[in-house]
Amino acid sequence: MQKIGVLGAGAWGTALAAAAVKAGRDTILWARESDVVVAVNMAHENTVFLPGITLDETLKATNNLSDLAGSDAILIVSPAQHLRSMSADLAAHIRPGVPVVICSKGIEVSTGKLLSDVLLETMPDNPVAVLSGPTFAAEVARGLPCALTLASTDKDIGDRLVKALGHATMRPYYNSDIVGAQIGGAVKNVLAIATGIVAGLGIGENARAAVITRGLAEIARFGSLYGAETETLMGLSGLGDLILTCSSTQSRNMSLGKAIGEGRSFKDIMAERNSVAEGAHTVDIVHKIACEKGLEMPITAAVYKILKEGQDVRAVTTQLLARPFTTEKS
Repeated sequence: MQKIGVLGAGAWGTALAAAAVKAGRDTILWARESDVVVAVNMAHENTVFLPGITLDETLKATNNLSDLAGSDAILIVSPAQHLRSMSADLAAHIRPGVPVVICSKGIEVSTGKLLSDVLLETMPDNPVAVLSGPTFAAEVARGLPCALTLASTDKDIGDRLVKALGHATMRPYYNSDIVGAQIGGAVKNVLAIATGIVAGLGIGENARAAVITRGLAEIARFGSLYGAETETLMGLSGLGDLILTCSSTQSRNMSLGKAIGEGRSFKDIMAERNSVAEGAHTVDIVHKIACEKGLEMPITAAVYKILKEGQDVRAVTTQLLARPFTTEKS
């Protein structure tokens, strides 16, 4: 696995490409935007999505999918809701057997399917892995230390990917549970919006800690529907990612929630952004599935009411705090 292709040149895709270069891999980054390709190749910086961070001169960018054809592994970092179309286009250029690593976080809203199930339909001849964990793109791109979950049902492929991508400041830990690795990363984005709302409302750190902890219970309930392993949800791609994303406005999801808590409208915030807050999409399908399956996910429901139904943020927060007392294990 010497040649690594990265599909998607947003902040996270660019950071992963930079990390792959640091691991000593020949890396090519695919971008939809021609100005991103020019900036990476000529200025060695993604001035659109990751400004201010110098990239290694050996990192090459392209907007031709055919340039990824020689890759030994592909990291897919397109927004979750575009993964189906992007992977279908990619399939024509990639050899059978080349591992495809999902690095996006979310659930397909139109079908309710996990991203790994989407790839089984669009790229059935390529083994699927998942890379997820508590990481901010800018820190990874700068070479600051991080640890992630690298999940694959094929341990040999998982071990090879760990060796290909891992280095001193990028520590992937192998896990066979690709379902749990996806559930934690998807649902935590919704909860990050909730903790951002708490911050924006100024109702205290106790409330933020409560949302994180009770939010973890919601992740566990939702994960049980898909057969996610508890150990995975308590690991890097679950609890670890939840803690990070709910603790800093570096998170697009938390910063979205904070702006809403401060009184701004969801529509206005999204109109001025050039990056995706996946939780704003994921909340639709997670709330729908929770309602259909009778799952208690009150924090997720609150975020849905605020973002999708336009309900008053303080009124919804008051309703959430007025819920009947129950046992912690319920």
